[in-house]
Amino acid sequence: MNTKLTLTIEDRVIAKAKKYAKTRGRSLSSIVETYLEALTLEDDPTKNKPTPIVDSLRGSFKIPEGKDYKELLTEALMEKYMGR
Repeated sequence: MNTKLTLTIEDRVIAKAKKYAKTRGRSLSSIVETYLEALTLEDDPTKNKPTPIVDSLRGSFKIPEGKDYKELLTEALMEKYMGR
């Protein structure tokens, strides 16, 4: 079931996000839904099982001292999807 959601977001961010979605042939709603699903995966232990490929990569990335994994992930996703 889909439910309508109202968000308050700066106009410039919305414009960039719409452009991003259009160039990828997706709706902005689907991008936001995918992003929110990814953010909440850790809350559902049944969906957070790593694949064999992910397991093989475990330990190949060292988090810089003083940084948090979630911070780094958020920064990378913002850069990738919002061009920041």
